[in-house]
Amino acid sequence: MPHIKAVFPGTFDPIHYGHIDIALRAARLFDELVVAVYDKPLKELIFSPEERVDMVRRALDGHTNIQVVGYSGLTVEFCRRIGARVIVRGLRVFSDFEREFRMALTNQRLAPDVEVVALITSDKYMFLSSTTVREVAALGGDVTFMVPPFVAEALYRKFQQRERPLFPASLREE
Repeated sequence: MPHIKAVFPGTFDPIHYGHIDIALRAARLFDELVVAVYDKPLKELIFSPEERVDMVRRALDGHTNIQVVGYSGLTVEFCRRIGARVIVRGLRVFSDFEREFRMALTNQRLAPDVEVVALITSDKYMFLSSTTVREVAALGGDVTFMVPPFVAEALYRKFQQRERPLFPASLREE
């Protein structure tokens, strides 16, 4: 039986328990899982690539068949470079399916030799997204049930250091 390496790509800004659930489940399915932290997506991030890689490593520490690395460029090209034959994606809600479906078809055209496998998020994490985690933390809410403690601490520190307001003056309470 061939050794199958899979890649679980994402920005992980920040990593949360839904990501961790998908990574651990994928690690049971494949011989080797590379959690690939994308460095420069087309969206604003709060953590640097190095900070995100470090948090993902800490969150998945102790799992011998999981490796965490940063990458840039096309995910399918990264897969080819490291010899991965599978991309793992997580699906939470129906809107995720449409986006992931389009992305999978695009990747299939770009790299027919790389398969996409989608795992359905565990029901207890369906509400989680990095955007939700960031928004709750930015407003001073409790995110400890969404992320590991060290990630919650990093979020609170990051938002305390912000120089610019989180909302335009027109939306802030006076």
